[in-house]
Amino acid sequence: MPKVRAALYARVSTDDQTTENQLIKLRSAAKRLGWSVVSEFVDQGVSGAKGRADRPQLDTLLKGVARKEFDVVAAWSVDRLGRSLIDLVTLLQELHSTGIDLYLHQQGINTTTPAGKAMFQMMGVFAEFERSMIRERVKAGLDRARTHGTKTGKAIGRPAASAATERQIRALRAKGHGILKIAKTIGCGTSVVQRVVAAQ
Repeated sequence: MPKVRAALYARVSTDDQTTENQLIKLRSAAKRLGWSVVSEFVDQGVSGAKGRADRPQLDTLLKGVARKEFDVVAAWSVDRLGRSLIDLVTLLQELHSTGIDLYLHQQGINTTTPAGKAMFQMMGVFAEFERSMIRERVKAGLDRARTHGTKTGKAIGRPAASAATERQIRALRAKGHGILKIAKTIGCGTSVVQRVVAAQ
């Protein structure tokens, strides 16, 4: 029976950090589990908040996943792959759809085992919960934005212009002053001036 082909992934956020400690542990785990390490991918000095497009080695790894060049992807920790549960589950789903497993050393997750597969299913449930919470927060933000008379919500939390300010804006506008000059004269934002002018 052929050995399981493992791809190792390591990442550090700054150039003065090293990935070698991560790789040593992953190589040791692969040896213990009887896996054959066929590739190692390292993103040096790249933040975990960056997406796939800004992490060239992760992108190359995932292209290899799509071509089914590996049987399992191993990383030191979940935060080496992404900063959120949704990021992780999206990656897991990509691996799962191609029949490739995931090993996370720090979290003790190994989807080649029945327990690991169960953990994957649980994470999927929590990720869906997180997505629902995000949707609810976005919806609530848009509702607040509509209440304040804006479409995008950028004005949320800012008080509406006072009646006196609105009167000053209208008076200066009537004298032919431009938006920027009115805002500078009164000491308010141009968006406030634009809103009052548009309402005339």
